[in-house]
Amino acid sequence: MRAGVLATLTVAGCTPAAAPPPSVVFAGLPVSGNVGDARRAGFTNCVDLDARHIRCRRHQVMLENVGPYEAAVDLAGSGGEGGFDHLTLWHDTDNDAVFRVGSALEAAGWARCLTGNGRAGDQAIYTRADAPVRVSIDISYWGRRRLRLIPGNRRDVGCHASTHSVGRNSGTER
Repeated sequence: MRAGVLATLTVAGCTPAAAPPPSVVFAGLPVSGNVGDARRAGFTNCVDLDARHIRCRRHQVMLENVGPYEAAVDLAGSGGEGGFDHLTLWHDTDNDAVFRVGSALEAAGWARCLTGNGRAGDQAIYTRADAPVRVSIDISYWGRRRLRLIPGNRRDVGCHASTHSVGRNSGTER
């Protein structure tokens, strides 16, 4: 019995990563794709997160003419062969810095809706009909506030029209 369980666990741990998602680029940044897409875009500072995931970072990233931000893609597979399906940006010292991107998106005609009910994990989701991505910005948070670029342009379930401000002094931070 033990040998069967061990063999099953060993095989499960060695399962190859799925094929990488299609390459999507927005504002010159890779949003999804393969390990080559990430490296060509300057995401070359890589560390193993665990036996099946790699995080590759790039510093001094600008988006919508604001920043600079730190950025990362998380690749599936021990060599990143499963690719990545979103791009994450953050600022090391200013948790409100990502809201400047939201303001720039709204000025460019992007729509904003909100998830949740004002508790930890709520997001401001930005969409625009002609954009290949949606942008998700943490409103409430426990640690580092993130901005994520996600392929596809659809509103998530639970997203509702925004009726209040998002950002510093909005009363949504926890």
